[in-house]
Amino acid sequence: MKNKLAKLKYMPNNFQIIEEGDHVICAISKKTIPLENLNYWNVDKQEAYFSYVESSAEREKEDN
Repeated sequence: MKNKLAKLKYMPNNFQIIEEGDHVICAISKKTIPLENLNYWNVDKQEAYFSYVESSAEREKEDN
């Protein structure tokens, strides 16, 4: 399943694979995130983030 976009359901402490794949795309930077490196997401928006930088940027945007 190399180079296939996964579809996930993001939950508070983990995620569920809805459609098999090996990566997702960051909602902010559009960078590819291998599933084994996925650590940041937003449950309410159902979005993945590449790193804490993108995750923090999204939180700052919501606060303004």
